[in-house]
Amino acid sequence: MQFGFENDLKAALKAGDKRKVATLRLLIAALKNERIQAGRDLTAEEVEAMVRRAVKQRKDSIEQYGKGGRSDLVAAETAELEILEGYLPKGLSEEELEAAVRAIVAEKGFSSSRDVGLVMKELMSRHRGRVDGRRAQEIARRLLP
Repeated sequence: MQFGFENDLKAALKAGDKRKVATLRLLIAALKNERIQAGRDLTAEEVEAMVRRAVKQRKDSIEQYGKGGRSDLVAAETAELEILEGYLPKGLSEEELEAAVRAIVAEKGFSSSRDVGLVMKELMSRHRGRVDGRRAQEIARRLLP
C-alpha cells in the first residue's frame, strides 16, 4: 500500500497510540474496499483523494459536534484530523494563495466578480489538492469587485 500507512500502523501499535491505530485501521480498510471495488491497485491520486474525503468527513463531524456541544467528540475528531492531514501535501499558506490568485487574475485579465468561477477553475487545476477552496474563493471575491 502507498503512503506508508501500514508501517505507520505498526509503529503506532508498538507505541500504544490507540487513536492513531484506530484511524489508520479505518483508512486502510476503506482503501482496501476501494481497491477491491476498482479491481486494481489504486493510483497515488486516488489514495490521496480518499485521504482528502476522510479529512473532509472529520471536518464536517467537528462542525456538527461543535454545534451540538459535544466537546469530547470534537477533540477525538480533531485528533483524527491531525493524523490524516499528515498524509496530505502541505497546503498553500494565506500569502501563497493570495499571490496565486493575483497571478491568475493578472495573467488572464479577469476584472469582475463574474470571473470568480474562472479564477477558481484555473487555481484548482494549477494547485490541485493544495488549496482550501473556501479561502481561495474569499480572496478571489475580494480581489474582483
